[in-house]
Amino acid sequence: MTALTVPARPPDDDSSLRPVPWRRMAGVTWRQHRFALVGAATLLGALGLYLWIAGLQLHNAYAAAIACHPAGSPACMGLASTFNGTDAFLSGGVILQVVPVLIGAFIGAPVLSRELETGTFRYAWTQGFGRWRWTLAKLVPLAVLLVTATAAFGVLLSWYYQPYYATGNQAVGLNELCPYNPGVFDLRPVAFPAWTLIAFAIGALAGMLIRRVVPAIGATLVVYAGLAFATGLYLREHYLTPLLTTKLNLPGDAWIFSQWWTKSGTTVSQSTMAQVINPLFERLMPAVPPDQVHLHKLPTILSVQQYLTQHGYTYWTSYQPGSRLWPSQWVEGGWLLVLSMLLIAATVWLVRRRAI
Repeated sequence: MTALTVPARPPDDDSSLRPVPWRRMAGVTWRQHRFALVGAATLLGALGLYLWIAGLQLHNAYAAAIACHPAGSPACMGLASTFNGTDAFLSGGVILQVVPVLIGAFIGAPVLSRELETGTFRYAWTQGFGRWRWTLAKLVPLAVLLVTATAAFGVLLSWYYQPYYATGNQAVGLNELCPYNPGVFDLRPVAFPAWTLIAFAIGALAGMLIRRVVPAIGATLVVYAGLAFATGLYLREHYLTPLLTTKLNLPGDAWIFSQWWTKSGTTVSQSTMAQVINPLFERLMPAVPPDQVHLHKLPTILSVQQYLTQHGYTYWTSYQPGSRLWPSQWVEGGWLLVLSMLLIAATVWLVRRRAI
C-alpha cells in the first residue's frame, strides 16, 4: 500500500464529526458583538439614570400641585406651572422614539452584513457548526438580550410618564397626556421592546440582502420609519372596535377617532351644522364692549351642545377608552413579535441558500 492509496482514516475508525456545541458559539457571539452590546447598555443606562433623577422631580412637582388648595389660588397655579415646565422637552416622548431603531439598527444590521462584507463568513461556515445554527446562535441571543433590556427600560418610562397620565387634574391646570398619544404609546413596557426587536430583525434581514454594513443600517432606518408611521396613522386605531357614545364629557385619557351630529337618525353634514350653530352663538353671545367681556359669562361649547341636544340633535363620538390601553399594547406587541420571527426565519432561510 503506497502513500497515495492509504485511506484518510483507518477502516476501524467509525468516529464522525460532531457539531460544535451551542455554548461555544454563544461565547463567539459575545466576543464579536460585545462592544455593540456595551454601547447599547451604556445608552440605556445613561438615559435610565437621567429619567430616574428627572422622574423624582416630576413626581414631587405633581404631588405638590395636586395637594395644593384652593386649586385656583396663585400659589397653586404657580405649582402647576412648575410641574408643566419640568422636563417639558420629554413630555411628548418624541425625542425617545429614536432609541428603539438606533439600538435595533446598529446591532441588527452588522450581525451578518459585517462578515458577508469582509468575507469571514467562509471561514465561519466551515467550522463544524452549520450555517443555520451559526445564524440562529448570532440572532437569537442578541434578540433576547435586547428585548430584556428594553422591557426594563420601558417599565422606567411608564413610571416617568405616570404623572402626565393622571386624570382629574384639569382643576389645577396640569398638563394631562392621553396614554394613546403617538409620542408615548410605543414607549410602554410591551411596545418598546417589540419595536426594538422589529428594528433588529429588519436590520438582520437587510444585512443579509445588502451584505454591506452602512447601506444595511440606512435601509433599516428607512423601513422602520415607514412601518412606524403606517402603524401610528392607519393600523393602531383598528386594533379594537371603537366605542360609540352620546356623552358630551369624555375622560381625558380617551382616544377620540371621530365626532358627528345626527338628527332623527340621519347624519347632519358639517356645513349644515355650521348654519345651525353660528346663529346660535350670535343669539347666546351677549353684546358687550370688548373691555368688559371678562365680566360676563360667555356661552361655552358644552352649553351649545346641550342646547342642540334638547332640540333633537345627537352628538356622537367614536373613541377608545383609556382602560383599553393595555389590550392595545398586547395587540401591537403580538403582531410585531410575529413579524420579527418571520423576518428572522427569512434571514436564516436566505443564509442556508446562499452559495459560499
